[in-house]
Amino acid sequence: MAEKPQVRSWQEMRAWQVGLLEQGSGETLAVWNERIRALAPGAEAELRAWLESHGVRGYAQMLLVHETFGYPAFLRQSPDELIDAQYADRPELRPVLDAVLLRAAELPEVTVQARKTFVALVGPRRTFARVRPTTRTRVDVGLRLPGETPGGRLLTAKGSATRWTYGWPSPGSTTSTTPSPPCCAGRTT
Repeated sequence: MAEKPQVRSWQEMRAWQVGLLEQGSGETLAVWNERIRALAPGAEAELRAWLESHGVRGYAQMLLVHETFGYPAFLRQSPDELIDAQYADRPELRPVLDAVLLRAAELPEVTVQARKTFVALVGPRRTFARVRPTTRTRVDVGLRLPGETPGGRLLTAKGSATRWTYGWPSPGSTTSTTPSPPCCAGRTT
């Protein structure tokens, strides 16, 4: 059985984002930071628009916004601290995340990134899943499934035509009669 994949720390994510910026733009982080200092943007929206006009998008853009306006406190926490905080008041849901991470470890080239309110699974090109304890009795797994039509318990996520949410109650919950998710089928707690 595969071991759970290591969760990337914010420092590792930052180094990865620097690599994306430099590979995509051909310029170093120091060069971009100097350009932004010369621009002296007054607001995040102004900086994002300027970066967009220079072809800087996604994680590279987020890196430069954080470099300019500061890193949020949650990005400076360890992955374990972030995940522990998500499940602090709902420990019975943690086995769902653990099961998803065990399955993710079987996939090639998967990076796990802890955020303040969810855990992201990232492939070589983009985030393909998010695991989020939504209520005290339910975990939602958002999946990027291009070309699939939602149906049954697979629901269209807000604001996206290519991601769907699959939610289920915690193991042992009596609030629903819905079956266990595929990753946990046959599992007892």
